[in-house]
Amino acid sequence: MPDVAIIGGGPAGLSAALFTAKNGLETTVFDTDETWMHKAHLFNYPGIRSINGSEYMELARGQVSDRGADVRVGEEVLDVESDDGGFRLETDDGEYEADYVVLATGADRSMAADLAIDFAEDGTVDVDLDTETSIDDLYATGAMVRDEEWQAVIAAGDGASAALDILSKEKGEHFHDFDVPDDAP
Repeated sequence: MPDVAIIGGGPAGLSAALFTAKNGLETTVFDTDETWMHKAHLFNYPGIRSINGSEYMELARGQVSDRGADVRVGEEVLDVESDDGGFRLETDDGEYEADYVVLATGADRSMAADLAIDFAEDGTVDVDLDTETSIDDLYATGAMVRDEEWQAVIAAGDGASAALDILSKEKGEHFHDFDVPDDAP
């Protein structure tokens, strides 16, 4: 059973997975590989001079896998239910349970609607500053929480925000993921 199930493998989902997996939470990413990133070319992403969106996705998936996440490309989540302090997910390959779920499905808000979480007046998913929805331990990120303000780096930040909130809950204090070289003063 993963601690964290992430539905969507674009920048938001992979960013969330990177933080949770590298910090010891069992993390599974369910990725249909339908991200808009395959149509993109990144010139405006910090640290990247120029890269094709599909190449970026391959690198990001590799980084997330290297940190311990289980990235399941092609396994679609068909249903999510909240139950007794956790979640049950049904995919085309089986059923899973998770303590936390991060929705990172781009502008597709249908799963959020099926879960009956709160929506804002503009039709976006209503979240707090940490991207948590009206259902405890259920997060929504990226284009689903922004009205036409879609950008890969913003989505990645949303995923990181969700992950840090999850990690803070798990550790019982504010958690900061800040890597320091061993020889730093």
